[in-house]
Amino acid sequence: MFKNIARAAMVSGVVMMPVFGISVAQAADETRQAWRLFVTNQQEGGVTVVDLEKKAVIDRFDTAGYVTHLVPSESGKTLAAVQMDHDAVAVIDSGIEVFSHGDHADIDIKDVTLLPVGINGKRPVHAVPHDGAFYMFFDGEGVAKVFDEKDLLAGSSAHGDVKATAPHHGVVVPMGDYYLISEPNLAVETKPGSLPPRLGLKVVDPAGKQVGDIHTCTGLHGEAYSAGIVAFGCKEGVITAQLSGNDAPAIKMLSYGDDMPNGRVGHLAGGKAMQFFLGDYGADKLVVIEPTEDAPFRLVDLPVRYVHFALDPAQVTIAYVFTEDGYLHAVDVLDGKIVRSQQITKPYSKDGHWRDPRPRIAVAGDVIAVTDPREHLVRLVDAKSFADKGEITVEGLPFNIVAVGGSGLSH
Repeated sequence: MFKNIARAAMVSGVVMMPVFGISVAQAADETRQAWRLFVTNQQEGGVTVVDLEKKAVIDRFDTAGYVTHLVPSESGKTLAAVQMDHDAVAVIDSGIEVFSHGDHADIDIKDVTLLPVGINGKRPVHAVPHDGAFYMFFDGEGVAKVFDEKDLLAGSSAHGDVKATAPHHGVVVPMGDYYLISEPNLAVETKPGSLPPRLGLKVVDPAGKQVGDIHTCTGLHGEAYSAGIVAFGCKEGVITAQLSGNDAPAIKMLSYGDDMPNGRVGHLAGGKAMQFFLGDYGADKLVVIEPTEDAPFRLVDLPVRYVHFALDPAQVTIAYVFTEDGYLHAVDVLDGKIVRSQQITKPYSKDGHWRDPRPRIAVAGDVIAVTDPREHLVRLVDAKSFADKGEITVEGLPFNIVAVGGSGLSH
């Protein structure tokens, strides 16, 4: 297993780079580490910014409504605060830029700012960061609006469009010169005001022409990238796309098969240094997916239902999952086993509305940050030992959380 270890081409908002071979001139520069946590308020909306080193709130930005998705760009320089029910997306300049110079990394640190760009449209949901841009899909319009990060940082909301067949809860993912686009099932009668269900996935060329047939992926949901492969969750299995030379992406369905219990994948995270995906499978299981293996699925049984999970960008074989009994678990994806557990909060039941604020996880270097909405806290835990590293009081009901930062030379 894990035979296909690959260097991931995609750079996330978390960049950790060892510094080697520093010259005499560089030695005068300061090696710095900076991490900021961006935390949404499910009570009144808005995003709170926390300096992790100071363990203090350093800024707060109002939004039109509560933020349903908070998505960092690949570089980590910007974050898209998607407000689904308010037809708006706010964009934040994180104030941190980490970039590689081969033998070392540089870091620039400045104030965090809310960018003066107005992004509006009918029911925005998915924001896919790729190749220096955000592909923001607006369900009510059936179109992905493409915003270049450089334009956003310059205060411009200029964008291109990639259109789907019709409005639906959809997604657009670029792949080479092509686009992977979800396809609605227009043959199904829908109630007034409702959107059609997802039928599958199609490939579109740069001119907007469909390439090949529509690939069945009922209820397509969840998207992730890992080392040259894009994966989506379906009722039938996990569908993958991979480029081959200059040809259109090759599409493959990894069927669940008879050996898997009832369930499906609806949320995915992609490995950065190894080619694999981690997904949910039903309420109380995770699944490790190796797309090039003959038996691609390995289940991870959890003691109770999961609430949230995340991969560790630095410890590349480790994932973290928070379960409704208040426990944080470390999962070794190589063998699919829980290797460490610690109670972090009081229990949070998954019963109730899906929007009810429950803990979320972000990994910031050697620290795991866990939101605890009921106590108005962000709890900090050592990533290796799960030892308590303190807590930060945050206004309102802290919910979604993103960590941006890293280390490097500050010139």
